[in-house]
Amino acid sequence: MNVNIVTIGDEILIGQIIDTNSAWMGQQLNLVGAKVSAIHSVSDTKEGIIAALEIGLKQADVILLTGGLGPTKDDITKKTIAEYFGTTMVFHEPTWERIQGMFKSWGRSTTPAHKEQCFMPANAQILYNKMGTAPGMWFEIDGKIVVSMPGVPYEMKYLMEFKVIPKLVEYFPGKPIAHRTILTVGEGESRIAARLEAIENSLPDFVKLAYLPNLGNVRLRLSAIAENGEDIENMLNEKAAAIKAEIPELIYGYGIQTLEEAIGELLINRGLTLATAESCTGGLLAHKITKVPGCSAYYKGSVIAYAYETKNKQLGVKNETLEEYGAVSEETVKEMVVGVLKAIETDIGISISGIAGPGGGTPDKPVGTVWLAIGNKDHIETRKLQIGKDRLRNIQYTAIQGLNMIRQFVHKYYPATVTTLD
Repeated sequence: MNVNIVTIGDEILIGQIIDTNSAWMGQQLNLVGAKVSAIHSVSDTKEGIIAALEIGLKQADVILLTGGLGPTKDDITKKTIAEYFGTTMVFHEPTWERIQGMFKSWGRSTTPAHKEQCFMPANAQILYNKMGTAPGMWFEIDGKIVVSMPGVPYEMKYLMEFKVIPKLVEYFPGKPIAHRTILTVGEGESRIAARLEAIENSLPDFVKLAYLPNLGNVRLRLSAIAENGEDIENMLNEKAAAIKAEIPELIYGYGIQTLEEAIGELLINRGLTLATAESCTGGLLAHKITKVPGCSAYYKGSVIAYAYETKNKQLGVKNETLEEYGAVSEETVKEMVVGVLKAIETDIGISISGIAGPGGGTPDKPVGTVWLAIGNKDHIETRKLQIGKDRLRNIQYTAIQGLNMIRQFVHKYYPATVTTLD
């Protein structure tokens, strides 16, 4: 099954919003063995939509469109599709009844535009959308499928998951496909690839290993497509185990787990508490940690100590240390750790101080110089980063490295207790 994805909206073309819909749709389609052959973004015009339809019908078996189904005059997708397929618009009473019910439950009244929204192309199969007012539409044209969905991400995701993909799988039964995603942090793509070369060379033809790098981490995705009844599940389990054995210290999780979620599990399992002291990252590390539900079980607080006087008064960093070594130094971040452990009374503390840029660098401490420290009452470890000149990238990368330092510190000084039965 070849698929073309079409996102409709001027806001995408002028950069007001980022097209996250296509990325998510591509991931979900890949899981059922579909191949996305092209992704197009087009304007809210009849010409743009028709051009995308004509290209899609030549290239693909399925065209998935998102956007342009709202109640306002600039939402022209339905009428354009109806005109292109040479059909009329008819009023869909079930959609009107549902919209009225929704607005009544909200204590609001509908508008004429909402009633106008209930006119649909006569040849469309209507896909019920419980997440919004605009239903999806399914068209079958000469063995090809065209599906039109709202552009609102949570509405599109509902329709894709519960309506569109199940119908596509029935219409285009494909070969079984399976994936394993291994999440790593601490090494770059090329270094990991070098360590996994022998494993990658041993993969059978129906199994592929992809390296998906991001800032500070790399996802490894094993994919298998059964061509002749191969046992792809067991094969993927075997190869994932081999990868784990080769790079165990880099793996923090599997699937869609985040690094901060993995750290939360570690801290809960070990019964540990954590505090953070941040300067150049301005609280980003704390933000990442507190995105995880239930983090109050292990995360107790933070001190954002940007200025010299704040480092001194709130964290107890000695003025002599700041004057002799500067805020961005190994000596300062060590004292910041001691201070945050004392101030917030946790098992583990981590500190960060650096020059994020674009200004503030010196010959001996250029922009991108960052010091981190992590410790408990018995041990303090430090790390120096030399990153780059992009301020936001420096801040984001440092926060990820801070998370990884927490993970490594816990594994090193708080090993899991294994209970055996005699």
